[in-house]
Amino acid sequence: MKRNLNFNNDRNTLYIVATPIGNLSEMSPRAIDVLKNVDVIAAEDTRVTGKLLHHFDIDTKMIMHHKHNENKSSDGIIALLEAGNDVALVSDAGYPLISDPGHTLVSKAIAHDFNVVPISGSSALLNALVASGLATHAFSFVGFLPLKKSELKVKLEMLAEREDTLIFYESPHRIMDTLESIEFFLGNRPIVIAREISKRYEEFIRGNVSDIIAELEGIKGEVVIVVDGYKAIEEDYLNIDLIRMVNEQLKMGKTRSEAIKDVARLTKVKRNDLYQIYHNEQVN
Repeated sequence: MKRNLNFNNDRNTLYIVATPIGNLSEMSPRAIDVLKNVDVIAAEDTRVTGKLLHHFDIDTKMIMHHKHNENKSSDGIIALLEAGNDVALVSDAGYPLISDPGHTLVSKAIAHDFNVVPISGSSALLNALVASGLATHAFSFVGFLPLKKSELKVKLEMLAEREDTLIFYESPHRIMDTLESIEFFLGNRPIVIAREISKRYEEFIRGNVSDIIAELEGIKGEVVIVVDGYKAIEEDYLNIDLIRMVNEQLKMGKTRSEAIKDVARLTKVKRNDLYQIYHNEQVN
């Protein structure tokens, strides 16, 4: 077990500093103070962070820390901490480590008994969630979905019966493909698309997946998708109706597994429950 009072020891500190996701006025005074007073800033992209530092008259030395050099850079930052330097880690926008590099560095800093101090700030996923109108008492941040269709299928099938609200990041050019995948694997649920959060063209698009797919035209900017959690069946389907629907799918040439999966998606009956209903009918 390790206990660490971050502000009551003489060890050097790694600060995890959240930066604005669009609106620079969301940069906190504490974040500015930390970036001015640390010895080194480890940035995902020094060009992006350089603009931020220039805006707030911060001239602290920067080094690169991104996903392509994360292991080597982490060792270098640990060496800086061991040499008596305080270091601030920043990403291009929002919190480091949230779909951005940093986990390796934080783990190593903790293992070497350095202080790790989070500096609060903007978060696209939390902003999208609290303004979505969907349930906030329990949620899961998924991040970016896999690019490979086989991995995407596995991921969404794992999430299909999660009752907590789901949050995804997505790029504009993939948004339609992702929405179609969400509809196919998770069903026609209420969702919210949040884009350009905190910027001039901030927009929230709310509706069922199918309605949004039918009406949505090309969008730009950073995108967050908030998806309603799985809800137990609301319609009063009789077992005989469910069996009939599965048989109709079988007549279309689908396998039993495919038919049960599709009917479960359409009716929001849990797949395992539907399988048992259908299996019992065949036995009887």
